[in-house]
Amino acid sequence: MTSDPISDLLTRIRNAGMALHPAVTMPHSKMKEAVAVILKKEGYVHDVTSEGTAAKKSLKLGLKYQGSRPVIVGLRQISTPGLRRYVRSTEIPRVLGGMGIAILSTSKGLMTGGDARRQNLGGELVCYVW
Repeated sequence: MTSDPISDLLTRIRNAGMALHPAVTMPHSKMKEAVAVILKKEGYVHDVTSEGTAAKKSLKLGLKYQGSRPVIVGLRQISTPGLRRYVRSTEIPRVLGGMGIAILSTSKGLMTGGDARRQNLGGELVCYVW
């Protein structure tokens, strides 16, 4: 496993989508699960399950497809361990003119850019999904 769990999550989803796998499994972390729950809420994946015991927990995401094309067209990590990116609530970017989502880590947990804007919260810009 890599030292950066978010890049690991995004890469596994990207690779599974390109290979047209129905699901992708990865080691569990609270941050990965929070991102996965947001992806499910926004309709990018159809299923998120946690499996295993506390010591060997894994996270399984059921990927969505439109015909033979994955619903998730692109994923881009913004904040990295070497360079954290923070934005104010007024500076939260709109991904593809509103067609995608930005995921932020705020003081009230992980949420989409739209939710953070409505609650007037800034935070760390984790990734873009479209």
